[in-house]
Amino acid sequence: MQLQINGEAREVADELKLSELVGELSLAPERVAIELNQQVVRRNLWPATMLADGDRIEIVHFVGGGNGRKQKAESRRQQERDRQGFWFRFSQV
Repeated sequence: MQLQINGEAREVADELKLSELVGELSLAPERVAIELNQQVVRRNLWPATMLADGDRIEIVHFVGGGNGRKQKAESRRQQERDRQGFWFRFSQV
């Protein structure tokens, strides 16, 4: 089946769960947040969330550090999060 992951088309196996996709992408589950079709999916729901052909997925992972200066936003979503006052930074996978 075909998915859009962070804006890029990707072919994956049919009947794939979100938790399986995270494993397939070799991501550390505790360090990522996932949006499926513009809705954030809580980590505890990943194993029950079946993906479908055409789903749009945004994956961000948490990064620490920095020098305290506001850095250029990498995406419109990050700019929105900044406006909402989140104190951590996201970096797209």
